[in-house]
Formats: sequence, structure tokens, C-alpha cells
Amino acid sequence: MYYNERIAWMRDCRSITQKEMAEKLGIKQQQYARYEKGINVMPVTYLKPICEILNVSADYIIGIKETPEE
Repeated sequence: MYYNERIAWMRDCRSITQKEMAEKLGIKQQQYARYEKGINVMPVTYLKPICEILNVSADYIIGIKETPEE
């Protein structure tokens, strides 16, 4: 699974919408959707805030670990 798929899956597990994620990151929903779909590459500066929002480790998001633990 790629990082964008892991982010989308964890967001769904947490019942957070793309719009809510985008608002928390200070970007438009359409821009966030492009990151999740893999159309655009997500800047690494969003990794920490996304991990904090989703309460998941960065190691899981980038594929080092297979379990989404903090």
C-alpha cells in the first residue's frame, strides 16, 4: 500500500472527511483529494500534522511498519 492509500484508509477508519482533513491542513478539499488519489505528490511538511490528526505513526504512513500504532 502506498502512503496516499494508507492516509485515505486511516482517515476513513477515523470517520474524518476529506474536507475536514483539508481544513485542518489549511488547504482546499480538491487539493487534498489529489494527494490521496496520488495525482499530486503530497509535500512532506504535511506528514507530521496528518499523523497527529489521524493519531498514527509516520513509520506506518510511509510503509516502514505494517501496523498503524502511534
